[in-house]
Amino acid sequence: MPLRLRTVRLAAVGALATACTAGMAGTAGAIVNGSDSTEKYPFMATIPESAPEHGLFDGTCGASLIDRQWVLTAAHCVKGDGLKLDGTVRVGSDHRKSGGTVRKIDRTFIHPGYVNGEAKAANKNDMALIRLDRPVQQKPITIADRVGKSGTPTRLLGFGTTVDTAFAFPNRLQELNTRRGAESECAPGYADGTRLCTIATVPRSMACFGDSGGPQVVKGRDGRWELIGVTSGPGAPDVPCSQGPGLYTSAPAYADWIERTMKDNRAQPIADRGTGLAETGTKDDTAAITGAAVVLIAAGGGTALAIRRRRTRRTT
Repeated sequence: MPLRLRTVRLAAVGALATACTAGMAGTAGAIVNGSDSTEKYPFMATIPESAPEHGLFDGTCGASLIDRQWVLTAAHCVKGDGLKLDGTVRVGSDHRKSGGTVRKIDRTFIHPGYVNGEAKAANKNDMALIRLDRPVQQKPITIADRVGKSGTPTRLLGFGTTVDTAFAFPNRLQELNTRRGAESECAPGYADGTRLCTIATVPRSMACFGDSGGPQVVKGRDGRWELIGVTSGPGAPDVPCSQGPGLYTSAPAYADWIERTMKDNRAQPIADRGTGLAETGTKDDTAAITGAAVVLIAAGGGTALAIRRRRTRRTT
């Protein structure tokens, strides 16, 4: 959930490097009022980053493993004013700084239509792919065929701040039960076919700074988690994280772009690439987006793409 960083008062549902979901302000171990993860989420990924110019030195964004060598995150997690990635991604751990598998960022791909709302409007096409330098062993999450109707139970995951007004990132992965909201439950012009309005089922809770890019998931018919959303920003202007609602970029809506980008940019075998891998960890194919605010809120190798063929309309 993107939000312009102005003062320590972080007044919106956002999270640097989109890493998790928010919870009730002031509660210990909350997403802002989330709770410690209750199960393993091998697809959960963390992108360490910082924004020194804005006083943030140990931030994070979330991401989702959708292929053994690719993670899906928010565009504002990899492109922003003063934003610095440390060049790595941690996959499959329920702890922010330990466990799982760490890989270097080989290359990033930002959706060509991305526009940062700069805390005045919803981000548009807030989607980015990160290619890792090598595949991981963790199992990717499947992108759902559809997002489900209003009222569908969902869950948010992330390592974002647990306090509305401060950077207080938990070490343990947080989760929060939510539901799909109607477009009318977010501010006018925020939710649409590509941006999902999300409502918490726990009082005073929602994704926050550091949750951006992280997953919104639903249970599929087989009982397995499926990805429907990527943490993008608040669902209304000028509200604290805990007040909600949240706004999530629809993963199913961008299935064609995701699949095409991965297919057209398969990594070369490591032996053929020389020694220049992931020198900066911030390469991309789009022009620099100037004036974008750092949004701190609330995620190859021959493996199969975890996306089902769809009959629904997608955004390209």
